[in-house]
Amino acid sequence: MDPFPVKSLLFLLFSVGCCAAQRVLPPGPVDAVLGKDVTFQTLVNKPDYAFIVWNFNNGKEQINVATASATGVKVHTLYTDRVSMNRTTGSMTLKAVKTEDSGLYGISIISPDGTTQTAEIQLRVLKPVSDVVIKANLPEAIEHNSTVVLTCSAKGSFLKFTWTNNTVPIVADGSRLTLKEDAESSTLTITGVFRTDLVGPIVCTASNNVEKDKSAPFSLTVYYGPDTVTVSPPNTPEFIRSDSNFSLSCSALSSPPATYTWYHNQQVIETAGAVLSMKVLKAQGLGKQLEQYTCRAQNAKTQRIVPSPAVTFAVMEVISGVTVTGPTVPLIAGNSTANVSCQATAGTVKSRKWMKDGKPLTASPPHLVFSADSSSLMIVPLQKEDRGEYTCHLENPVSTDKASYKMVVNFGPEAATVTGEKAVEVNKDVTLTCTASSFPPANFTWKFNDTLTGVKAAQYVIHEATDTNTGTYTCEAYNAVTGKTSTYTHKLAVKAPGTLDKGLSDGAIAGIVIAILVAIAAAIAVIFYCRQKVPIESPY
Repeated sequence: MDPFPVKSLLFLLFSVGCCAAQRVLPPGPVDAVLGKDVTFQTLVNKPDYAFIVWNFNNGKEQINVATASATGVKVHTLYTDRVSMNRTTGSMTLKAVKTEDSGLYGISIISPDGTTQTAEIQLRVLKPVSDVVIKANLPEAIEHNSTVVLTCSAKGSFLKFTWTNNTVPIVADGSRLTLKEDAESSTLTITGVFRTDLVGPIVCTASNNVEKDKSAPFSLTVYYGPDTVTVSPPNTPEFIRSDSNFSLSCSALSSPPATYTWYHNQQVIETAGAVLSMKVLKAQGLGKQLEQYTCRAQNAKTQRIVPSPAVTFAVMEVISGVTVTGPTVPLIAGNSTANVSCQATAGTVKSRKWMKDGKPLTASPPHLVFSADSSSLMIVPLQKEDRGEYTCHLENPVSTDKASYKMVVNFGPEAATVTGEKAVEVNKDVTLTCTASSFPPANFTWKFNDTLTGVKAAQYVIHEATDTNTGTYTCEAYNAVTGKTSTYTHKLAVKAPGTLDKGLSDGAIAGIVIAILVAIAAAIAVIFYCRQKVPIESPY
């Protein structure tokens, strides 16, 4: 039986429809890429049929594409070599689909008893997804100022677009980021663009139900900054050593990198770069006073200029070459005056402190007075107590230094004294010692009964004294610097053995003293007792 004479009957069946349609074909539509094969799958397996008929409705006419029967498959001449059918399931494969293949495809399964099942499904022939390209409305952008419009265009059918930034989906927020899609393009608009919006890579993906394609990675330079300008070191000391390698460094996040200009009290400093060095400060005579320094960062693209916080400091020279000078002539206590001066060859001196022999030295007018700036001290007149080491400490905020001067004060000799026996027995040794406070130490000479002896030491020694050694011994102490002399006369008696009155011992003397004190105490007690016993007569 030729299936094509039943065409009219089949068309009528399709127009009436069938309640079992959804059990024959899956939901549609079916999408196929232009030039590729598509299979219309059925939901039936080994149906009992007399005929299975596939028709195509292009909106103008219906065409019987293929009919399967017990004897085989009959294909319309328009689809020769392009259509095949699976006689077991009734599915149909259409090869190398063309644009004109788009339309409504119907299936009729006619059982031997004449019962018919029909269904329809839409075929959409899609153009391949290709030529996905991102273009921007600007070659470069300025953060916060620019509105960037990215357009992703592609070729294909029923396209959908997605955007990613470094694989992270870009989601429109409806205000700053908006997306608009057309049939073959998608537009991403970024208002007040941020530096992170387009770091990328930005990728646009165009897709439909059967395939997809991606754009080449896209990125757009967003210029920004300068951000907050910082100066390091952050805690700049108020005073800087002039011999240090001190420098200030200015930095700020910026794209492109910022250029930096340094200012001193709002006046431009002639230097290039982010670093302000000690060399530049010295070369331009800066830093002599506490003054402000700032750095300004400028971005050539954004045209923004941002200043740093002001840094206040002064450059101070280190104190060096400290000397303490004083009198160079011999000084004599009671006669001389001393002027001691402390100076430095370099550095600004902020304070001076004087020490004497390691202890703070204070003024004691009129004997010791300091100059107004404490750079010198005057002692009038010098006393022997003024001798010692005078140390001057010089300080400024960045350094300290010191120097010393040793004050030598000549004095004496003061009152001489002689110690030794005043009376000895013959044949006894005698040692007389003469002392006198003096600087330099005194020279000693001795006289015996006003006659100069050859002894020139502090001690005069007599071995095995005889009666001829009885007499007066005079010690003379002499200071060659002060020219002063001090004398002391000592009397010595040499007596025959056994005639020397040794006097009471110390114990006997102590006993006598105690006895006297006890007697006095007893007498006082008796007097007090008697007074208590005397009656007082009444005057009446």
